Amino acid sequence: MRAIGLAALMLSGAAGWAVAQGASVPFGGLEHDSTLPVEITSDALALDQAAGTAVFTGTVKVGQGALRLAADRLEVFYAADDTGTGAIERMEASGNVTLSNGTEAAEAARASYVVATGIVEMEGDVLLTQGANALASEKLRIDLVAGTGLLEGRVQTIFMPGETGGAAGSQAGGGAPAGTTGGSE
Repeated sequence: MRAIGLAALMLSGAAGWAVAQGASVPFGGLEHDSTLPVEITSDALALDQAAGTAVFTGTVKVGQGALRLAADRLEVFYAADDTGTGAIERMEASGNVTLSNGTEAAEAARASYVVATGIVEMEGDVLLTQGANALASEKLRIDLVAGTGLLEGRVQTIFMPGETGGAAGSQAGGGAPAGTTGGSE
């Protein structure tokens, strides 16, 4: 019965809530070119050339095109190559992680980013905002190349009436978001 009430609320255009085990959402503003250069700034840097890692700490900020990441700590893993320079293979961020691009932003306790694939995985009290809309879950997987995302775990969404684009724009006919379930709790 509660699911019917939720659907009616969403269809009426009033502010609504939807709860699900997993939800796919569009990330149009998070489409990204992962071949662009990566710039990292921090308060401190510890390098380990033998291991092919670099650990940035203290007010870490990462930029790649319009994509921005901030965290307390960032470990960068370099791919081994014949030149010895090594391109960035992946990055793992922890502590107050924020990923943003345009009007979309995601916060979490931890995140990993595989540069070659453009895949970002965020875990731990994930909060995604798309304009005035908000989505929360335990895990978020973003494909920056395709501009898609998947929220996993217990998903809670808040859509503001009249918002266009982002998660609310994915609702055909104003119903529940694609990928959500309408079952009772």
